[in-house]
Amino acid sequence: MKKLNLTFDNGPTVETTAMVLDELLQRNLLASFCVVGKQLESAAGQDLARRALAEGHRIVNHSLTHGTALGDDPSDAHANAEVDQMHDLMQTSLGDWGARWFRPFGRGGKIGPHLFSAASVARFADLQYSVLLWNSVPRDWVDTQGWVETALKDIQQQNNTVLVLHDLPTGAMLNLPRFLDEVHKLDVQITQELPRDCVPFEHGKAIFDQAHLARLTTG
Repeated sequence: MKKLNLTFDNGPTVETTAMVLDELLQRNLLASFCVVGKQLESAAGQDLARRALAEGHRIVNHSLTHGTALGDDPSDAHANAEVDQMHDLMQTSLGDWGARWFRPFGRGGKIGPHLFSAASVARFADLQYSVLLWNSVPRDWVDTQGWVETALKDIQQQNNTVLVLHDLPTGAMLNLPRFLDEVHKLDVQITQELPRDCVPFEHGKAIFDQAHLARLTTG
């Protein structure tokens, strides 16, 4: 049976995240919510993240600013801000948020040496982070209607899809129920079990071989 990991980036947002959580709860589904600092600084954002945790979802550090990819600024200061400072904010806001996961900023879902820097890799080791990549980016923030068909094609072509969606107020998530209905028709298992090729680091240790990791890292 094919598998699907649902991941939602760049939230939480009052306008959309609650609706997504409601839909997942109704269907008894679990997902990963990759949160960013600007959304977690508000009380409402923190309440939504706590709700997601309470309902069994994975919470993922998706950087403090989501502004510059780690590999595009390989300085220690940048890695510290995006990884450590966001980690501290999550600790303060959420307390025990479970296993430590990080998702890098991909500049529109691209995979390449902009994802990591040597300094950020060191931060993953120190903080014992696992890292969550992806293999399907249907660009829902641009194609708010057509992302459904794009995502379904990816799911049918892969054994285990890690799908990147965004719980942002673009209108795209109004199509989430339709998408989940179509996934159900395909007899696809929605799971939090991740494919190995989407987890380059596990508990701070590099899982990819050196050559593969070098293709994702600057410096």
